Parts: sequence; structure tokens; C-alpha cells
Amino acid sequence: MNAPERNFTLNEPAPRTTIEEERRYRKERLAATFRLFARQGYDHGLAGHVTARDPEYPDRFWVNPFGKHFGRIRVSDLLLVDHQGNILVGDQPVNKAAFAIHSALHAARPDIVSAAHTHSTYGKAWSSLGRLLDPLTQDATAFYGDHVLFDDYTGVVWDQSEGQRIAAALGNKKAAILRNHGLLTTGPSVEAAAWWFISMDNAAHTQLLAEAAGTPKPLSHEVASLTAGQVGGHRSAALGFHSLWEALVEEEPDFLD
Repeated sequence: MNAPERNFTLNEPAPRTTIEEERRYRKERLAATFRLFARQGYDHGLAGHVTARDPEYPDRFWVNPFGKHFGRIRVSDLLLVDHQGNILVGDQPVNKAAFAIHSALHAARPDIVSAAHTHSTYGKAWSSLGRLLDPLTQDATAFYGDHVLFDDYTGVVWDQSEGQRIAAALGNKKAAILRNHGLLTTGPSVEAAAWWFISMDNAAHTQLLAEAAGTPKPLSHEVASLTAGQVGGHRSAALGFHSLWEALVEEEPDFLD
């Protein structure tokens, strides 16, 4: 006898109905991202920043304060910065590179809600090769045809013109390999940008291991393109993030303060 069919629904976040609810939602996911990045080991010194565009004022974004360890960031620590570099909410300094990169990205791409960049170990190692990632695995295909190489590194990004060059190189893609620097991901939500950063660093790690062990066999263009359409969407990324979010809320609820 066949078992009766059962319909399952994922425990997705409730829709927000006001600007205030959406702002709080984005800030909570942004603070969670830093805690999750710390768990992944993306907390190298003073480097790294993730932003969330404010839902009411598109020329302003929320970002982590300079010098605050990712593993200690709370919602109340986040800074609100405008595209001129003025700190509108918060009393801590902002990372100059964070402003230079993210202000340019948010200005150039109205569809970007969030952008993430850290000096992750595998991202840095891969970036030194000056190559795009290959579609070696199902997970890696999320970036197939959807990331670029920025090979114009000129030092620490303190000048807005370099942020503008990064934005121009990114075009309409969701991620970039910044040569000799690291990885950068963007998304239409904080969850997507964060998950794609974790996934991209994992893809870099995987390819480094595969090439160290032998000669990897990439997926064909046809299969990689098909799979990218299946696993590379922002909803899949948001759901991946949500699984980590649930564990974080249970284990480190202080980030919501």
C-alpha cells in the first residue's frame, strides 16, 4: 500500500509590511552575517565588510564599525553611512575601504541590497591565480557565467575611483574575484550576498584541493549552464542562509540586541 502524499513547507521568514520592519529585518541578517563569517574564519584582523542598503533611503547603507570583531557584532553596533561617507547613525569609525567599495557598488547597481567582502583564506589564495572559478561541482555552478575577474589591484581600496572600477568590472554579475585581494559577492538580499560569499569561498577551496590532487574534469558548458539555473538563484541562497540563521538565533541570540 502506497503511503499518502504529504506536502511540506519550509519555515521561511514572514513578509515585512512596513519600512521599519524591513529595516530591522535587514539589520538582523547583517549582524548575523558577521557572526556566521566569524564562525567560518573570515575574521582576519581589521579586514572585511558587509553592507545592507537602507530600505527607505537608497543612498544609505548599514555596515560594520571599523575594528569591531565579527564575532562580537550586534544589531546595535551597525553604522548607517551615506554615499558621501557621512556616518548618520552610530558613533564608531567606518572602514575607509568599506565606504570606497560599497558606496560605488550601491550607486551603480540599484538592484543590489547587500555586498560582502572579506579576506578569507581560500578566497585570497584563489585570487592570486588571476583566474575565474571552473564549474567543477554542482555548488560551483552557482557562479558559472555569473562572476568576473577584477585584475586591476593597486593597493588598499581607499579611493572611490577604485571602487567605481570594481563596480564597472562587476557589471550585472553577482560576484567578483579581486586579483591578489579576495572575493566579493552581491545580492538582492543580505541572505543571498552572505550565502554566496560562503559558497564562493567553498568553491575556491574545493578547486584548490582538486588541482593539488590532480587534473579536475569540469562540467560541460551545457550541463554547467543548466545546473547554474537550478542552484544559482537568490531564493536558494536565501534558504541556505536561513538554515544557518536558525542555529545562530538558538546559540548566539545576543547578536539581536
